[in-house]
Amino acid sequence: MPAGTRAVLDGPEIDRALTRIAHEVLERTKGGHEVTLLGVPSRGVPLAQRLARRIERVEDIAVPAGSLDITMYRDDLRLAPARALGRTEVPESGLDDRVVVLVDDVLFSGRTVRAALDALGDLGRPRAVQLAVLVDRGHRELPIRADYVGKNLPTSLRENVDVRLSETDDQDAVLLGPSRSRTGTTGTGEEH
Repeated sequence: MPAGTRAVLDGPEIDRALTRIAHEVLERTKGGHEVTLLGVPSRGVPLAQRLARRIERVEDIAVPAGSLDITMYRDDLRLAPARALGRTEVPESGLDDRVVVLVDDVLFSGRTVRAALDALGDLGRPRAVQLAVLVDRGHRELPIRADYVGKNLPTSLRENVDVRLSETDDQDAVLLGPSRSRTGTTGTGEEH
């Protein structure tokens, strides 16, 4: 771990947060029968898949999960180096008239969520859109709020939130440390 970095969530705490979020989704959507989970690459995708498995264990229903690439909808394309396009995978059930829960790792400025909403509008017409994030670190630049939060983590703009998941990083942890750039990005290099 780099100097000045500390773990704020470990694997079991991430598991408990996701289990709580799954129960909250089921409670708010009255059983989850019309829910579709869409993860925002990269770490939102495995989080969406984990939530889908938890919901299935609790309710014994399969909740469709997919991914929503937002690359071409970002408002910083002209400012950032070229990015590889990710995958958008819409479940077979589609998005029309469904409750779509966007899933991401960190909520920061709100710009990623705005881009996800724009991308979603090109794919279908959900009945409702909700947002689930593992970490809400504050510092919103847009009027966006998560419906489901694993951990509220007040941060300084000089701090970096690095989410690591076993599917992408061989470990589950949320680390807080000194920022590696002036924009306060996450460890993935993406501003949230």
